[in-house]
Amino acid sequence: MRLEAEFTSEPFHGEGSPPEHALAARDAAAEAGLETDFGPLGTLARGEAKELYEALPAIAKAALEGGATRVTLQLRRADDDRGAPAVELNDALARLIADVERELGAKLGELDRAGKQRAVRLLRERGAFGLRKSVSSVADALGVTRFTVYNYLNREAD
Repeated sequence: MRLEAEFTSEPFHGEGSPPEHALAARDAAAEAGLETDFGPLGTLARGEAKELYEALPAIAKAALEGGATRVTLQLRRADDDRGAPAVELNDALARLIADVERELGAKLGELDRAGKQRAVRLLRERGAFGLRKSVSSVADALGVTRFTVYNYLNREAD
């Protein structure tokens, strides 16, 4: 059986070079002989179940020793019931929004103004605004305009 492991490590960096902990985790997966796809918000590693299971502790250790404060992992079969390849990565922005909602204890649209500003700050810190069309998607989730999201971002930059 082939599996996929999608792992992210925090803290995220919005722009520039990837953080050392993310590179260390990716390298540990590659050293274990897994196929890897490296992205700004996470790494996807694929391989036979036995090899992937054996590599997971080394991947987590590399990320944490590389400076990560948190490592999140999702495992899934690489093939669906018909043997077709599974979807590569989940929607990264939706996952980031869901994480922030869990952290803040409410849907983004239900937050007060200060809570919405905090949500935008958390999303920025986690690299959400490096994704295409993210401002529009975050604005929709917050129930505000894109202009408002840009104002929150500019306020954080000051």
